This record gives sequence, C-alpha cells and structure tokens, in this order.
Amino acid sequence: MAEQKTVTFIIERQDGPKEKRYTQEFDVPYRPSLNVVAALMEIQKNPVTRDGKRVAPVVWECNCLEKVCGACMMVINGKAQQACCALIDNLKQPIHLAPARTFPVIRDLLIDRSVMFESLKRIQGWVNVDGTWDVKDAPRQNPYTAQTAYEISHCMTCGCCLEACPNVGPQSDFMGPAPIVQAYLFNLHPLGEYDKPKRLETLMQKGGITSCGNSQNCVQVCPKNIKLTTYLAQLNRDVNKQALKNIFNH
Repeated sequence: MAEQKTVTFIIERQDGPKEKRYTQEFDVPYRPSLNVVAALMEIQKNPVTRDGKRVAPVVWECNCLEKVCGACMMVINGKAQQACCALIDNLKQPIHLAPARTFPVIRDLLIDRSVMFESLKRIQGWVNVDGTWDVKDAPRQNPYTAQTAYEISHCMTCGCCLEACPNVGPQSDFMGPAPIVQAYLFNLHPLGEYDKPKRLETLMQKGGITSCGNSQNCVQVCPKNIKLTTYLAQLNRDVNKQALKNIFNH
C-alpha cells in the first residue's frame, strides 16, 4: 500500500495580542486541489503537531472561500495573499503561514483590520443619498468612467496592499493604497463628486497621498489586479489641482 503523501505547514502562532510569537509544524494529508484554507480546516479538526503534541487549534479568519470577502488574507511563503485561492500545488513546501503584521494580531493568523475602515471614514468612502431621487431623474454614471469605477469597486479591503507597502506601519501615518484609491472611486460617482474637494483635502493631510513612496508593491500583490498605482497617480494630480484652487480661491 502506497504511503499517504502529506503537506508540511510551518505556522507562526501567537496566543494573544501581547504574547510572544512562536512556530509550530503540522502535517496535512495531501489531496488534489487542496488550498490553504482547507488545510487549516484539517489542522483545526485534528490539531496535532508533527512531533505528536496535541495543541490548541490554529485561529484564522475566512468567510466566502471564493476571493470576494478578503477575510482570509495572510502571509503565505512571504507573500500577502488570500488563503482560499492559494493552491498547495502552486506553493513551495514546507509552506510557511504568518499573520499580516502590518495589522495588530489578535491571535495566530487572525488580525484586526479596523485601521482600514477608520481610513475609509477619513476619506468619506460613501455617497450621501437621501432617497429623494426619482429613478428617471437620478444622475447617471459617466460611461467613460464606469469601467474604472467598476474595477476599483472590486476592492475587498483585504489588506494585501497595506502589508506589501513599505510606507505602511509604525514608521508612517500613511493610510495605504486601498483606502486612498477608494477616494478616487467615490469622486467618480455622480453624487459622490459633490464631496470631491473634501476628500482631496483629506488626502493633503498627514498620512495622505504625500506619504506614498511609489514603491509599486501594492499593484503587484492586489488579488483583484486593480491598477492601484495608476489611480494613485491620478489622485496625486487631482490633489495638486485642488491645492491650486484653494490658493486662488482665498
């Protein structure tokens, strides 16, 4: 009888936000089309390390399992990506899993991404609609910008771009590519455009567009292939135009 093929995982763990990090190794039975989330589920069912020690199940987060929600983002073999679409056959083994440490670690691979949502509040990542528009009279999306808006709207707020960006972290107040590019999305909206000056002025402040170092790491790791650097460049242009308007309007 042929021996069962296994996949080895080296997982960086942490028992709490202020606890020390450590690693544990696990073996998971191999099967075709196995992905990282499915492997973590196997470890959860039987949390025994390679040396036979029973431990607490590994903690991580997932939801949609089809690269839509962004919840299962973690660092896999040194790269921030979605665990649900990280196929074992495409990964070098042993497979190293770690939390995205740009964000506070809650436990093991589970992180707190609330900083991204606070940044979305700063740039007013919404459209003010009071429900008074009749359908036939409501503003329509410009067809020339609809495709751009559609692309940016795919953002899952997963945090891959923030994890890959060298300007995001304790050394900087930079909000990061994803929240800032959302400002561009809502500036394209026919109703959101009314708040465009406010968003651009927010991006002039500390942690805004001027903190971007143009490393272009973000566009390389974006799981939705959003042209983040293109839109950051456009926002930089819009911010400069708004700054000139502010000067001459005073």
